[in-house]
Formats: sequence, structure tokens, C-alpha cells
Amino acid sequence: MAVFVALGAFLMTLAGGWVAQHVSDRRHLVLGFAGGLMLGVVGLDLLPEALDAAGEEIFGVPAALLLFVGGFLTAHLVERSLAVRQAAHGAGEERVPQVGLTAAAAMVGHSLMDGVALGAAFQIGGGMGAAVALAVITHDFADGFNTYTITSLYGNARRKALLMLFADALAPVVGAATTLLFTLPEQLLGCYIGFFGGALLYLAAAEILPEAHHDHPARSTLLCTVVGVGFIWLVVGFAGR
Repeated sequence: MAVFVALGAFLMTLAGGWVAQHVSDRRHLVLGFAGGLMLGVVGLDLLPEALDAAGEEIFGVPAALLLFVGGFLTAHLVERSLAVRQAAHGAGEERVPQVGLTAAAAMVGHSLMDGVALGAAFQIGGGMGAAVALAVITHDFADGFNTYTITSLYGNARRKALLMLFADALAPVVGAATTLLFTLPEQLLGCYIGFFGGALLYLAAAEILPEAHHDHPARSTLLCTVVGVGFIWLVVGFAGR
């Protein structure tokens, strides 16, 4: 059942990527919306989930929050190190394609964990599985949208962006299938989600949103960001988190 539901996530991810491809003439609005989706996913979905699952504190601070900060700093260090290396070879201040691919790979990893969470939820019971299925399927639209957008934003060819989109779409199916073989400990899953949320927040705040407002500092761009956050809020609310 979990694998069958994951096929819905597969289609929804592709739909999100398709939308991102066909609104290139409104690039600033696309980036503004993508930034809002990422901010909403991190603040309203990933971080609460990570805090619930990771549980224990380390020196007075929840482990999920420590990993959240660690993910933010890791994304910053990776981007800076790649940019410095690129500049040393005469590339100037151009965006580094490897950063986009790394970020997209992290999105694929997150989608894989979505599939694992989906399979684990159906192991617990049908009601729990249905709630998680709603959350996974609806927010995978945002995942597909963001995966294609962020890969393209860093100057990667359309072929690579489509490849990462397909990998992101396939990941929940693979993740759900693996739960037929083993069960991932809840605490480990929570720690991973916290780390990934920090990296995603860095990309939204330091890259996506500034780029959205660089050439078009319009109110419509800001409105798209707010709409993106609101969309994720609705998804989380309907999923009954």
C-alpha cells in the first residue's frame, strides 16, 4: 500500500517540476514562490517533525536544533568553499553549478526519507498512513518545484535539472519500498530532518529570495513568497500534524 501511495508522490513531484519549467518568463515570481515554499517546509513541517522525533537534549539544547544549525552552517561552508575554488580558476563571482546539484541531491535524500516515513506510518496503521500520505503527496509538489528551480538557478543545464527532478520523483517510491526490508529508528530520522532543514533554510534565505528580488524588487514577488508559505501551512493543517 505504501509503495502504491508513493506513486502519487512520484506524479506530484513531476507536476511541480513541470510548473517550474513553464513559467520562466516570470522567473522572479517563481523564485519568490519557491523561497516561500522552502521557508514554509522548514518552519512549519520539517523542524516541528524533527523536534518530535529526535527528542533528547544535548547540553540543554534539543538535538534536532543543534543539527538544524549544523545543516545551515554546512550549507554555507560548502557553498563558500566551492565558490572560492571556482574563483581561483578564474570564474569570478558566477554561481557554482555544483552547489545547485548538491542542494538538489539533498532534496532527493529528503524525498527518500519521505518514502521511508510513509512506509513506517503504514506499518503503524492505516489512519497514520493516510495522514502521512496526504502530507507527502501534497508537499512533494513543492519538492519537485524547488528541485528543478534550484538546480537551474545555479547554471546547470536543463538536462541535469530534469535528471535531478526525476531522481527526486523516484526517491519516495524507493524509500517506501525499503520499509518492506527494515525500519529506520525514529530518532535517527528526526536528526536527519533537522540537519536537512537547516541546509534548506540557508538556501532559501541566502540564495533563492535575494535572487528573486535582485532584478525585480516588486510587491508581487513578496506576495508570491507569502503565498508559498501559506500553501505549506494549508498542507500541514489538512494533514493534521
